[in-house]
Amino acid sequence: MPAITKLVLHNFKSFGDLTLQFDAGTNVLIGDNETGKSSVLLALDLALSASRSRVETIGYEALLNQSAVRKFLAGPARLDLLPEVIVDIFLEAGDDQGLYGRQNSTGADSDGLRMAIVPLVEDFGGTILELLRDNKESFPYEYYAVQFSTFSGAPHVSYRRPVRHLLIDSSRIDTEYAAREYTRTVFGFHTQVPDRHRLENQYRQGKEGFQRDNLKELNATLVEYQFALRTSVRSNLETDLVITKEGIPIENRGKGEQCFIKTNFALQKHDARGSLHALLLEEPENHLSHTNMKRLVERLTRTQGTQLFIATHSSHICSRLDLRRALLLGTEQKAGRLKDLTESTAEFFMKAPDNNVLEFALSNRVILVEGDAEFILLEHFYNKHAGTTPQSDNVHIISIGGTSFKRYLELGKLLGIKVAAIRDNDHDHQQNCVENYKASLYDGARIFADESNERSTFEIGLYLDNQKICDGLFGGARKTLTVQDYMLKNKADVAFELLTKKPEELVAPAYIQEAIKWIRA
Repeated sequence: MPAITKLVLHNFKSFGDLTLQFDAGTNVLIGDNETGKSSVLLALDLALSASRSRVETIGYEALLNQSAVRKFLAGPARLDLLPEVIVDIFLEAGDDQGLYGRQNSTGADSDGLRMAIVPLVEDFGGTILELLRDNKESFPYEYYAVQFSTFSGAPHVSYRRPVRHLLIDSSRIDTEYAAREYTRTVFGFHTQVPDRHRLENQYRQGKEGFQRDNLKELNATLVEYQFALRTSVRSNLETDLVITKEGIPIENRGKGEQCFIKTNFALQKHDARGSLHALLLEEPENHLSHTNMKRLVERLTRTQGTQLFIATHSSHICSRLDLRRALLLGTEQKAGRLKDLTESTAEFFMKAPDNNVLEFALSNRVILVEGDAEFILLEHFYNKHAGTTPQSDNVHIISIGGTSFKRYLELGKLLGIKVAAIRDNDHDHQQNCVENYKASLYDGARIFADESNERSTFEIGLYLDNQKICDGLFGGARKTLTVQDYMLKNKADVAFELLTKKPEELVAPAYIQEAIKWIRA
């Protein structure tokens, strides 16, 4: 299969310049909203499809980087400064000499495909200059054109696609157009061109036979006008085909089920003539229940022979498909650095209960806590001692469980995230909170814990610093447990009651105050 090894974008949508290296198997695109995950999939889809009509339908003004447009309009009106859109898809070396050449952004010999949106300077250079002189604020989109080629310079046409791919976008999965386009595409995967022509001919003959034999009696009763069946390109075999499961067309099923069926169907093993080389999935978690999302991830992990490109906001999908396959977009960190995670940490996140690893990876500053009680109270403590909210300071509070602190610290070190890890000392501060993390800490990470071994847990420290409040709330007619023991046995409930009944009087333990001050610095 011709695997995609690299994507280079220039002036494409939000990207001035972007280079992404891809794995031959699974690639998971992660990032916050508006960081370009969908744009990467769109660039792949457009360049692989070589569909001029689709590019023109989207519009050059929507694809050309607006920062590049503004920069041009602010500078001298010279034709050689007009910005261009370049999408270069580098492919694994193969035997097709028509793909091989150096007409790409690197100038090095390679197999690949290019989409370029360029100004028609040779044909309309004078007209463009005149337009810019008359109205310097108007950009000449109308004098641009899209070109599809291989790295050898040969034309790349839509009916001869060296990389057979499919885009499944869950946001438009239930539209009639999307269903029709999906069916038409996978029909093409399963049939060669001669077979499609033969089936189309047989389908048209069947329509003509129905019209001739079954409508004959009805039409005989009519004088000037008669009934007939459409046989145009708008009503042919490809437009009339539907995919069914248990006799029900998939477009009549729920959105979540449609996403699962379409993905599963696309990944079915085909023979050599109908294999799917690349599958692009846009936020497949949309509309899926947690159970069906797990089914989908299980199906994706068993994929062989098809390269996967998945844009997601789901920690479950991201971690279960191996964090080392993730490409991080839209942050100061370099995309692709997650591949340097150790195997044991990657496997930990794959097997651990559902986690907040994606929220952590997309953050700049994080406070990690190990339990529900700390998580419930920490935002209030932050508000009280910082005078602002964690959200205002772009600080994320994440509860992870004490056993995984080192895993998150490894990820934080790799991505340059500032991390304040708050944990219990468990009766031995030096061993548990100092020696234990010597190899895991970095300049932007610190462990915060009570230095007194007598104050071994958050609840004990909280009680000792707020004894009067706690005794008043939880003392009562208690006969068997002390208030402190009761707090240790009912951690989350106690934290919630303190938050709802005595928030203004509550004092945070000193090490938590220190952590809040440090993370804001």
